[in-house]
Amino acid sequence: MFTGLIEEIGLIKGIRKHGEVMQINVAAKKVIKGIAIGDSIAVNGVCLTVTSFHMSEFTADVMPETFRKSSLSHLSNGRTVNLERAMIAGGRFGGHIVQGHVDSTGHIVARYIDGNAVVFEIKVGDGELLKYTIPKGSITIDGISLTIVSVLQNVVKVSVIPHTLAQTALQQRDVGDIVNLEGDVIGKYVEHLLRYQDKEIDKPKKSNLSSAFLTEHGFM
Repeated sequence: MFTGLIEEIGLIKGIRKHGEVMQINVAAKKVIKGIAIGDSIAVNGVCLTVTSFHMSEFTADVMPETFRKSSLSHLSNGRTVNLERAMIAGGRFGGHIVQGHVDSTGHIVARYIDGNAVVFEIKVGDGELLKYTIPKGSITIDGISLTIVSVLQNVVKVSVIPHTLAQTALQQRDVGDIVNLEGDVIGKYVEHLLRYQDKEIDKPKKSNLSSAFLTEHGFM
């Protein structure tokens, strides 16, 4: 689990592709501290497993499902990425619940200044994500926990404060760029439970009565 609070901006140092299979090398400093092989690091909001590392770089594999679902397939050497280590038990929880499981990608259709903030308008690629996207709710954009300003049809608007912009790779994103999107997991669970409950109501109840049960309790 992640919080959506970016720890560091990393730099793509190497990419190896074979069809829809990738391996990436990411230059970093902070997220390397205390790391072990098998640990999880969110790269632009995508939970990846560390397969090797040294003092200033780590390697991770990207499987076909992740390649197809996220913007990692568009990475190139020299590209900056947002990095966050998985949250440790007892750590400060400052963002919102982020799984690192990208629901969809979107592309930036507008970027402009609003006072001390920078507003991004993002066209969502998958309409299913819009079910979990509500004004003043949370959304994860390239791994960053952000508050939604508004939703108009399939365009989500967020307003980014100077600190967040300076501390994340979002500072280098502009109109036309593709970003990873993850909806609020709480909304997903609520929807699933409601659907499951409806199915249970419609399902005929199976009786627990049997000849063995009746015999055991003296009715036969």
